[in-house]
Amino acid sequence: MSGLSRRQFLTRATALAALTGVDLTILGAALAAADEPFDGPSTLTQTILQGTRGSKSYRVLAAGPGEPYIPRLDVLRRSPNAARSSSRRSLLYLGHLSDLHVIDAQSPGRIEPMIEQDHAAWGSAFHPQDPLTVHVTAAMVKSFADLRFSPLTGAPMGVAIVTGDSADMHSHLELRWYIDILDGIGVRPTSGSGSAFEGVQAWSEAEWAYRPGDPAGGSFGDYGFPRLPDLLEQATAQTVESVGMPVPWYAVYGNHDTLLLGTFGLNSQLRALATGGRKAYTLEATASSALNGYAATGSVLGRAIDALGVQLGGRSGFRDVPADQARYLFEQHTFMAEHFRTAPTPGPIGHGFTQRNLDTGETWWKADWSPRVRAFGLDTCNHVAGPDGAVPDDQFRWLADELEIAQAEKRLVIVLSHHNSLTLENRATKPGHDQKLHGADEFVDLLLKYPVVVGWLNGHTHLNQILAHTNATGGFWEITTASCIDFPQQQQVVEIVDNRDGTLSLFTTVLDHASPVTPGASGGYLDLASQSRELAANDWAETPLMRRGSPLDRNTELLLPAPFDMELITDAELEAQHLTERARVVGHAERGPR
Repeated sequence: MSGLSRRQFLTRATALAALTGVDLTILGAALAAADEPFDGPSTLTQTILQGTRGSKSYRVLAAGPGEPYIPRLDVLRRSPNAARSSSRRSLLYLGHLSDLHVIDAQSPGRIEPMIEQDHAAWGSAFHPQDPLTVHVTAAMVKSFADLRFSPLTGAPMGVAIVTGDSADMHSHLELRWYIDILDGIGVRPTSGSGSAFEGVQAWSEAEWAYRPGDPAGGSFGDYGFPRLPDLLEQATAQTVESVGMPVPWYAVYGNHDTLLLGTFGLNSQLRALATGGRKAYTLEATASSALNGYAATGSVLGRAIDALGVQLGGRSGFRDVPADQARYLFEQHTFMAEHFRTAPTPGPIGHGFTQRNLDTGETWWKADWSPRVRAFGLDTCNHVAGPDGAVPDDQFRWLADELEIAQAEKRLVIVLSHHNSLTLENRATKPGHDQKLHGADEFVDLLLKYPVVVGWLNGHTHLNQILAHTNATGGFWEITTASCIDFPQQQQVVEIVDNRDGTLSLFTTVLDHASPVTPGASGGYLDLASQSRELAANDWAETPLMRRGSPLDRNTELLLPAPFDMELITDAELEAQHLTERARVVGHAERGPR
């Protein structure tokens, strides 16, 4: 671009050097470099697929070919201009994370034995890879740092969003670990005494679990899960050093950040159990201790306890573990407050939440991610019961008013939520609370009224999926990313591009975390993240490959009509934006790990 004069460029470079603390000579050279497609690691160059089967059913993973961008015309509904690739300019390049599910696998507040009742229904209660979630999150953060420039245009990454389900089981430790890893602060992922792994995967009595020291005797051993005698020690003995996100990152609530296991309200008994010194390893003990507060509620958990014929009260099936007050289950307000306990870089303080959110209890926000792109972060979680969500009327009306403003100001809009259009129908309410909850049809209809809405980013279903929502004049794209807990353990980058022909393109690029295809034995966090992905790929209660989505849900070019004259965004304005973004990512690389 040639928007800024030489004098304007030098003035801006000098100011950015002072702001970032990067030497002006180094920063000036980086800022002067032309934007070119960045040859960083992504699924454009390599995919990771299931490989050969061993003596039983367990499969290792293997490298597969890269996947190019596939154009989708569902919204544009006409043939695009073939010359657009030579004229496009990047309006914003961003990272999208969701469903990190950071887990304290030693917490007595977990209800892992519930998979004995029904592995498919209760699969989120226990995964073989539970002790490795911090390692996976750090490896995924490294992927975003590695792809800090666009593989399409070379534009610097400007911002990132986490669309919920960051703390898996409502533990304060989980919440802190996720924030620290994204901030680039090292985390030692252990609790209790910290001297040894104290959980079901180390206990021979828990035959139903994957016990890496000796998997024989249970379903995981029968399936062929490997013997990895050092895995638990490797997972907890060392601090996981994170490179940190290279750009400011924002967050919204997920159902796991709201309810127990993302589904049930928290009770006093579970709160006491989480910080206490007894951990259950049988289904009966779990039902009689962690869940008996639900027995009289008529809830799904209550019915499950009745079906098991469990008599509430003391019984066997527990082991003593060191108590740990740091495992306390956080309140809804705490989720926002902890995002203010953050490093000043990459920022922002609050990660989308503001002082107004803390003062009023409102759990939604807006932010301008560039001079012409505005983001709206929503809380679609049902705070009563159930994993799925809806849009409360107060947020719905607030968003409608804000979209009117964005339309008048000619701002492109990205909407952010945890739930997607297939899971936005949970209208459970407490007696006496009569606020209307809006479902997917009403919500999509609202967004379709405003042509400036170009994308809706979300998660929740742990799979890659892209849906087109259309009306007579155009529409918008709904982009759902996979998770970091279930295979394929992928996230994505999204780039908004002006084709300078009356159309926009949203390019989606799927990222694997920055770990080897085949796990090594180093015990380093990247090898452990690789081991997690392999374990996740062998979840026999699911269809792991399904979560990759179709090729139309992964690396795509999503075309749509431009909602206003894009020439309103001047080259000078865009160049100034990119200089600021480039200075941030250069500053991140210069600082290195904290």
